[in-house]
Amino acid sequence: MVHEELTVRLNDKEYKNWLKAGRCLVILKDGLLPFIDHQMRAFHGDLLNQYTILRRPCETSFCKPRGNKLVSACRVCSEWQKVILRHHRQPDVTIHWTNCFPPYWRSDHWELAKVIQCRNELMHSCEFRVKDDWMRHYRTALKHFVQQLSSVPHMAAVGKQIEQMLTVELSICVFGVDQMDSAGPLAGLDPDSVSEQETSAELVSQWEAELLQEVLLECLHAANEEDEEATTHDTEQLKKLQGFLQANKDLGERFATELQAIGSLEVKGEEDD
Repeated sequence: MVHEELTVRLNDKEYKNWLKAGRCLVILKDGLLPFIDHQMRAFHGDLLNQYTILRRPCETSFCKPRGNKLVSACRVCSEWQKVILRHHRQPDVTIHWTNCFPPYWRSDHWELAKVIQCRNELMHSCEFRVKDDWMRHYRTALKHFVQQLSSVPHMAAVGKQIEQMLTVELSICVFGVDQMDSAGPLAGLDPDSVSEQETSAELVSQWEAELLQEVLLECLHAANEEDEEATTHDTEQLKKLQGFLQANKDLGERFATELQAIGSLEVKGEEDD
């Protein structure tokens, strides 16, 4: 299959940056998951043992951030917030409270770990494009992060895969047959498999679909929230994502179900008005 639409998208340098940066997050997540899961479970359990009040459930079940601030939170969630801030190594850095759902802090150890700025900027990019300056900062941040966790098993391999992904060209040239023009082996692939031109094109298409799927799920979830103030930006992003998918026939077909869900939300919004 010839990927004309994908070829056009990859000719946009900033879209290609967005795709490569997103793939790096997946590589990092997969490499860190076992270690982080173990550490966060231990940290979460330690907090519950130290602070009796944290063992209680949210008093309202509706505590949630608004405008990146946790306001009018119940006594239990307010205490959780204090404890999280107390253990934060960089108190002057913006903490993205909107990433988490406070009532889950007691039962879900992962809810304590959602404060990653680069990930937010990337996944919430309404244009699905990032500039070279952002990529340079991102590359430095990833390298520093990997170095800090050098004692974690497999992190050396993760760092190498991330570097390969950031330097690979990811250009597909269509001359009757798809062709991958890369600066080196693609991350996660053996060198021999890169020579399979159609497989390489399919792989890039798969990476793109996985990243867009995650963005779609987040936007749909946010758009279903009842807090209008908290979802204004998310609704706007969902509209732009809808337009982007509709403008690219291959993506529109691939995400037809999600586009129907977006259409249903729009109809519901009009009825509510």
